[in-house]
Amino acid sequence: MRLMIKPAGISSLVAIAAAVALGAPAVARPLPSNFSMTGKTPPPSGPAPVPVSPIADPNTPTPPVLPDMSSYVLMDARTGAIIAEANPNLQVAPASLTKLMTAHIVYQAVKNGSLTMNQTVPVSVNAWHTGGSRMFINPNTNVTVDELLHGLIIDSGNDAAVALAQAVAGTQDSFVQLMNRDAQELGLTNTHYTDVDGLPDPGLHTSALDVAMLSRAILQDEPQILNISKLPNYTYDNITQTSWNPVLAVDPTVDGLKTGLTNESGHCIDATAVRGDMRLIAVVMGGPSWHASTGAIEALLDYGQKFYTDTAISTAGQQIATLKSPALNSGMVPVGVAQTLDLTLPSDGVSKVAYKITYTADLTPGVTKGETLGTVTYTLDGKTLGTSAVVALTDSPPASLVTKLKLKLSRYL
Repeated sequence: MRLMIKPAGISSLVAIAAAVALGAPAVARPLPSNFSMTGKTPPPSGPAPVPVSPIADPNTPTPPVLPDMSSYVLMDARTGAIIAEANPNLQVAPASLTKLMTAHIVYQAVKNGSLTMNQTVPVSVNAWHTGGSRMFINPNTNVTVDELLHGLIIDSGNDAAVALAQAVAGTQDSFVQLMNRDAQELGLTNTHYTDVDGLPDPGLHTSALDVAMLSRAILQDEPQILNISKLPNYTYDNITQTSWNPVLAVDPTVDGLKTGLTNESGHCIDATAVRGDMRLIAVVMGGPSWHASTGAIEALLDYGQKFYTDTAISTAGQQIATLKSPALNSGMVPVGVAQTLDLTLPSDGVSKVAYKITYTADLTPGVTKGETLGTVTYTLDGKTLGTSAVVALTDSPPASLVTKLKLKLSRYL
């Protein structure tokens, strides 16, 4: 049997029929009253969130107003700069965006060797009985970590989430502790997890900013997730399911990452795309339909591409200034940055960036190449864009006695 399951069209009847055909209970477990996989959710009540761009200059158009979204964030994946935001810290239900953290921890387990991608994972009755969106695993099937990750990310399988959590931590409760530990380490101050799949719970919440920050960490640490999240569909055990990410079908620049939908959360999309020389992360929360949320994602990605750019504002090893000091034998030392500093800037703002160097090092013993001498701060229209350590680009020994005498004499001539 082959089922084609569409992200915006799956119904509870289809899920029940598929479960029966596979030998699973027709209703695996009671679903929360506000769980939904179809239809529309009401738009946010109250005035539309006011969009801002923390890094815009006076000539940059304001970000799009998206009144149907409860909150949003547009982030540059390389630099972490927030290009646009509206209610970024609003605590909302994450729905299946929860599975981003589930995937992150599973990839960490693979990285540290406690799991392998080809390892077979036993399917517990608990995982088999998990309701909601599923990849339709059961205790009689052999399923690998790699297959479960496909089922988790493409099918948004709650059963896959439970099976992976048990493979990593033994129990869901223990895995949830790992999720909250990592959320704290990543600085996700508006996020708290209570389950591994995102089924509604009063204590489960996140924010658009936290989703963007987590997505950036995943793209930096586990970029291989894109090999899965970019796929339009996935077939497991002769069941083909279409990706829940509707933006994949309309935008070839998008290659991830995840969506979420319950009545409580609305239609949430976390998308990443390569536009020109930039990788962008766009997160919209609380949309009334997949169509509306897809349009909001496209508006944000277009805004970022048209009005911003990534620039290597200072390159490692390249001189940016000269530090002059009588404490040095040569009287000066060239300085630069230890690591290349990339900044996200308004497209018309690259030439307007200013910098200020603050020196803090004691130069009396002389300096050695690579020694940190202070910090440089880059600003645009008074806004701080980034800072970096300033280092000596050459050795410069301390002033000799002869040099000191010459300096003293020069003051009287």
